[in-house]
Amino acid sequence: MATARWNGAVIAESDNTVVVEGNHYFPIDSVQQQYLQPSETTSVCPWKGTASYYTLRVEDQENTDAAWYYPAPKDAAAEIKDHVAFWRGVDVTD
Repeated sequence: MATARWNGAVIAESDNTVVVEGNHYFPIDSVQQQYLQPSETTSVCPWKGTASYYTLRVEDQENTDAAWYYPAPKDAAAEIKDHVAFWRGVDVTD
């Protein structure tokens, strides 16, 4: 079971993560939606496509762009569609 924690809260927990480039991508339905705030930030990966981001908000603390996802990944990364990954101090354990 993989777990993503930040600021004392469990942000996501799943035994069905997809690991790509060392990052656990959690199914969107395993992520606690109340902690996610949409961000305008995007980035581009040559083989995965364009990523969008979420800012985490827990207990009046914000972690800007600490979660990312690929709303329309390229075919080579189709397995991460509808999945979310974390960084910037989010503790992911498996």
